Amino acid sequence: MKRVITVTVINQSGVLNRVTGLLMKRQFNIESITVGHTEQLNSSKMTFIVNVEDETKIEQLIKQLSKQIDVLKVNDITEKAIVLRELALIKVVSPPNLRLEMNSIVEPFRPQVVDTSKNVVTYEVVGHPEKIDAFIELIRPYGIKELTRTGATAAIREAQKVEGPQLSILK
Repeated sequence: MKRVITVTVINQSGVLNRVTGLLMKRQFNIESITVGHTEQLNSSKMTFIVNVEDETKIEQLIKQLSKQIDVLKVNDITEKAIVLRELALIKVVSPPNLRLEMNSIVEPFRPQVVDTSKNVVTYEVVGHPEKIDAFIELIRPYGIKELTRTGATAAIREAQKVEGPQLSILK
């Protein structure tokens, strides 16, 4: 099962290497990783997507990450209501006679054309990784010249789903 793990760290040299080294030692394959500054000075947030079959392994990983000296906070946000986004830049072979057809096919994905030349169009697509996968499969028959993806980043939604019955004093 894919798990979304966020790790808030002190922004200094070597932290990324130590955190990814721990994941490597525990034989977790990182399917996606993003790192960027947070609203706090001198801290960064890492978002990992890892494939984990055993629940006890993920609990152990979270505990071990939390013990790292530069780690401020670790969360497995997989089961929470989250916003998950990725960005992809896709260069597609696009002769002028096919552009209108291509634009009508990709329009539901709301891509941005960020570069164009005589026979190539570069699309920017932002969204859930599954949306980007679907866009790539749709455009693949035209000929993908180059593909670059950022990796997914995530944030917990402010309003979470409430599980179970709610008690109310207003009855």
